[in-house]
Order: sequence, then C-alpha cells, then structure tokens
Amino acid sequence: MVEAGAAALLDRPIYHALATRQAAFALGRPPALRFRPEVEPFIAAADDRDPALAALVALCLPDEALVMLQARASPVPAALIELDRRDAVQMVAAKPSPAAPPAGAAPLGEADAGEMQALAELTAPGPFRAETWRLGGFWGVREAGRLIAMAGERLQLPGWTELSGVCTHPDARGRGLARALSAWKAKEIARRGERVFLHAYADNAGAIGLYRQLGFTLRSAMVAQVVTLAPAAPAG
Repeated sequence: MVEAGAAALLDRPIYHALATRQAAFALGRPPALRFRPEVEPFIAAADDRDPALAALVALCLPDEALVMLQARASPVPAALIELDRRDAVQMVAAKPSPAAPPAGAAPLGEADAGEMQALAELTAPGPFRAETWRLGGFWGVREAGRLIAMAGERLQLPGWTELSGVCTHPDARGRGLARALSAWKAKEIARRGERVFLHAYADNAGAIGLYRQLGFTLRSAMVAQVVTLAPAAPAG
C-alpha cells in the first residue's frame, strides 16, 4: 500500500522530483519545471490549471519533443502539439528480494557515458540523453570490454527512487542480466531506506512480468504524452 501523501507525489513524479530531490537538474520555477535538455526530455506542471500549463509552455524550446508522464493526461494547450500518447503503468516494490550483482557488474559513470547512451539508443528502455548518467546509481556488465547490460536510477522523490535504464544488448539477451541488475538495484535503493518504483509501457508484457517476479505490484495506470511547440502563425 502507498499512503495518500506519497500517492500525490507519485501521480506527478517528474514535477515532484524536480521540485525536491532533483532540483539541481531543474529549469523553470513552480508551477512548471523541466529537466535540463542534456539530462532528460521530461517536463511537468504542478496541476492542470491555466497558469501551470502556461508556465509549462514557456519552458518548451522550438523543434523539441518533450515528455510528460503522470497518472492522468493533461489538457494540451493551444501552443503545443501532442506528437504521441501512450499508456503506461507505475509499479512499486514493497520489499525487494535479497540479491547480489551479476558477475562482472560494476558502477558506471562519466567515463562510460558514451557507451551508456549508445546502449540505450539501441535498446530503447526510455529517454536517455548524454548526461542522464548524472542521475546516478548506474551499474553495468561488460563482456570483452563492451557494455552489454545496465540498470540505474532516474526520478528521485522524498522517500522514493525510480529504477530505470534497464537494458541488455541484443547479443546478450536470454542470460538474465536485466533481471539480476534490476534486483540488485532495487535492493540497493531499499538499503538506503527508500522505496522503489518504476514505469513501463502498458503493452510491454515481458517487462511487467519480470518486475512482478521481482516483487513489484501495479500502483497506477500512467500516461506518457510527447509534446512540442506548435509552429508560429505566419506574420501578417
């Protein structure tokens, strides 16, 4: 179970992460915030009232696709175009199982940033930018010097940290690396006294099944909206 106060945070996790523990990565000010573009393409408003949505629009740059992720879809202001909308789920772990890192796993950081981004772009676990690694907590497995799997942390809320960036190179799938890294990261987050949550697209049955096996349960349906600025009206 998730208490009411935590549920309010988790329903709009991007906004509340940037307003609290990840303020160092934020651009803007309440009632709308976004990550710095080099870190993540995430943007959020505190609520769906006109002042918050106007502040959100003001943070968008031309020719930029930004992602909103929350429990209910937001109205799309006239100044924006919705490029895509996908159903997602948010899952939480009550008590992660004991786990050890897979053989060869080690922390990842700045020196690994290029390889991390390349692996994420190949496998598409979710948005991953040149400085996403700065969100911290990434672990990876190398084979013959090549990064073949990783998992890390993304959104951080008071008392909560998101498991994210879980991916495996196609050449190394079927070996349980994603499962082992996910279990290890969940355990590490819980060891710090925080609870673990994650997101998956609603149609990704394989990932959802894996996370259920690791002790995660469904907390809420979520909606991912991709938006961009509408073209400016012609002068005259």
